[in-house]
Amino acid sequence: MAYADLREFIRVLEKKKELKRISAPVSSDQEITEITDRVSKAGGPALLFEKVDGRDVPVLINALGSRRRMELALEVDSVDDVAARLTEWLDFKSPEGLLEKVKMLPKLAELGKYFPREVKSGPCQEVVLREGEFSLLDFPVLKCWEADGGRFITFPMVFTRNPRTGKRNCGMYRMQVYDEKTTGMHWQIHKHGAAHQRDLERQGSPRMEVAVAIGAEPITNFAATLPLPDDLDEMIFASFIREKPIEMVKCVSVDLEVPASAEIVLEGYVDPAERRIEGPFGDHTGFYTLEEPYPVFHVTTITHRKNPIYQTTIVGRPPMEDCYMGWAITRITLPVLKRQFPEIVDMSLPFEGVFHNLMLVSIRKQYPGHARKIMNAIWGLGQAMFTKCIIVVDDDTDVQNPSEVAWKVLNNIDPERDIQFTMGPVDVLDHASRNMGYGSKMGVDATRKWKNEGFDRRWPRENNTSEEIKRLVDAKWRKLGLDG
Repeated sequence: MAYADLREFIRVLEKKKELKRISAPVSSDQEITEITDRVSKAGGPALLFEKVDGRDVPVLINALGSRRRMELALEVDSVDDVAARLTEWLDFKSPEGLLEKVKMLPKLAELGKYFPREVKSGPCQEVVLREGEFSLLDFPVLKCWEADGGRFITFPMVFTRNPRTGKRNCGMYRMQVYDEKTTGMHWQIHKHGAAHQRDLERQGSPRMEVAVAIGAEPITNFAATLPLPDDLDEMIFASFIREKPIEMVKCVSVDLEVPASAEIVLEGYVDPAERRIEGPFGDHTGFYTLEEPYPVFHVTTITHRKNPIYQTTIVGRPPMEDCYMGWAITRITLPVLKRQFPEIVDMSLPFEGVFHNLMLVSIRKQYPGHARKIMNAIWGLGQAMFTKCIIVVDDDTDVQNPSEVAWKVLNNIDPERDIQFTMGPVDVLDHASRNMGYGSKMGVDATRKWKNEGFDRRWPRENNTSEEIKRLVDAKWRKLGLDG
């Protein structure tokens, strides 16, 4: 059964020895960051800080910071199990006859039960604080790094509504706390929240309603990070993954719904025409993102559970918690990519590439230039368009093994022949690009070259041993005393 809320997930983490409670007093000003950074780099557990800044609001961090905890969050033995369920649905074809339609009814009924369910009340509204009754500074919001521009909410589920279609969207955008009731809203120009804001700005609308949920059961939280198409409700997708509808409750002061089990909810609005300097911020690239003007979120109401838990994360030089979330996203979304491009065998985004700097792809090569076709196709897909470097290898190369990939690539390429450059959108966090959000990208064709690709020499074989000798050594291995 799906987790009821964040608290149940914490209990499971504790039972599985994947969580460490810290009762010693700590500061939200960089101290939690330094402790968590050391734990992340050592492959350590989730952390629940129980005494932060002398307040009674505990801080949960690194909850999804390993492959094992991502699997516990998704309630599967392997993240690939989720991908298999998604593949099953993607393989569904439109029924052509009455019998096929009848056979499909159970599946359609099953899909229908995954739609989020609105409830009249929820734990997230046990305490309601209206304007003049709250301060954002009462919560243990972290200042993560020394040169950060302030304290940042880093793990929010930000709910907006598409002004053209009325469809709900949930994204995850950092929020710099300016004072008791305003924050920055760092939705970048390519994000859906920013698109909704631009639509309202063109219409001259004075307000864009926004609701921010903090701390929910893990799949709901995770769904906010997924690169889903606009108007594909993240809450529907999360309900599908957890195989149980998410309960949503109407906000107190804005016309939006939030997960009923959330720990803390901030309700308010963004003035589409208002901007304020946000940053700097120590980002997931391992470098500071510089100051830029971003929209301002005005909080008008705060609701929360009794004795709320503040969930947060830190980002920086990998590995960190977001690396494992990115890994899970890659595994879950791979079936969608393979559905569009069946020649793709596997894909990997090494942690060192911080999501948008490096993608490794293996393909079943079928024709000259096939690797370049795949590069250009990926650059035309959603957030994959930001990928700075794409390396394509043959299907006998394990892209989950960067050492093997490096060996194959460096042996297989003629740099002038096999590297191509193109211009286009790049991640706004890419500090090396010539302009913010626009720059060059590189593709490397590291597949074996064919004669009709202009390669007239013989392609050599890899060093290997005969199968007969392998069997002989297998039989002698223990006697040789080399088995450790």
